[in-house]
Amino acid sequence: MKPVLDVVAGIVWRDGEYLAVERPEGARMAGWWEFPGGKIEPGETREDALVREFREELGVTPTEFEHWQDLEHEYDEFVVRLNFFHIHSYSGELQPLEKQRMAWVDPSVPPALDFLPADIVIVEALHR
Repeated sequence: MKPVLDVVAGIVWRDGEYLAVERPEGARMAGWWEFPGGKIEPGETREDALVREFREELGVTPTEFEHWQDLEHEYDEFVVRLNFFHIHSYSGELQPLEKQRMAWVDPSVPPALDFLPADIVIVEALHR
């Protein structure tokens, strides 16, 4: 049986565009693009994990957000259970604290970044 990772991911909106981040060098699946977030720690709520991950990765605190949808994706070595949130506002200044590249994506044009396989269905939904 494959290990299951419970993960939160935030879709940050600014002026009609959403934020994508590239997985940093040294990380599993480095070089792929994703929505910022990370693993839910034992005893943590999804909301607490979202706030903690955004502080650790991007130096901001989500202040207005709502749960959108969940999905499960099976990779060769593990299964990831993703909890997606729309983030409408945050406090602080976005900074790539893990030296990751960041990009604002316009959902009215076809996606050009190589997103993780688990995120493809979400990207497609955002670009409809």
